[in-house]
Amino acid sequence: MIWAEFSDFRIPSSLKTLPIYGEFPDEDDLSKITFYVPPYMAGARALEPIAKMSSLQVIQSPNAGVDDVLEILPKGVTLCNARGVHDVSTAELAIGLTISARRGFATFMSNQGRGEWIHERHNALADSRVGVVGTGSIGSLIASQLEVFDVEVIGFSRSGRGTSCTMADFDMLLPTLDVVILILPLTRESHHLMNRSRIGAMKPGATLVNVARGGIVDTAALVDALNRGHISAALDVTDPEPLPKGHPLWSAPNIIITPHVGGDSTAFNPRVRTLIESQLERFATGEPLINIVAGPLR
Repeated sequence: MIWAEFSDFRIPSSLKTLPIYGEFPDEDDLSKITFYVPPYMAGARALEPIAKMSSLQVIQSPNAGVDDVLEILPKGVTLCNARGVHDVSTAELAIGLTISARRGFATFMSNQGRGEWIHERHNALADSRVGVVGTGSIGSLIASQLEVFDVEVIGFSRSGRGTSCTMADFDMLLPTLDVVILILPLTRESHHLMNRSRIGAMKPGATLVNVARGGIVDTAALVDALNRGHISAALDVTDPEPLPKGHPLWSAPNIIITPHVGGDSTAFNPRVRTLIESQLERFATGEPLINIVAGPLR
């Protein structure tokens, strides 16, 4: 039995899907589910029913990052992520945020709101040295798309594969970077990767862009750096998230905040449907699944 929030995807004739009424299935139906696609951007609510899915074999997350699912993944259940689905949308936003932060869009929009025409010169993206931290599929796409902007791109990864530098090189090169774009998973090692020390080591006037997970950045340290005018920032993710009203990040200068919309554009639905349909065909015929993150190899 399959349960997913999409009602119009193709499924193999040997599989059945539960009807969708805008709510999660009842407990009897939950116990029959073998293949589960959690609702997109539903947070913890989407993961709560997993504990009652006693027949569950596969979780196909619609997200690229699955750190929250890994924390509660039942033994014997295969977890697959949506690697590739969010690449174009997230890369597009990352570059848009980078340009917006470098060119002072936060200031211009504030001036616009007050009806004030104030000419200012801001940093260009051109001639910048950009560090892309995380060289998975999204990070690699961001790096390749940045090349048309006349910048030098340096990729950083744990392994240092290909042309990327290792994270051991990151601290040495950090003070030379004009832009740091974060697009890596949130793990014990990456939690507060951008801590007070590293944010302080950034080049004065540099820009920090986070399209990964909020916990990778020490929020208090970032607020302090922004208020001191040390750097600018653009965030699609925050810690905490959602960012509550009155939080000092909202009123900090030189920052642009978007509400975790990196992968959520019109490009998402057709790509995630294609992935789900492919995975269901593989599941039904016994072929190996793709994008396996944890659990048994199927």
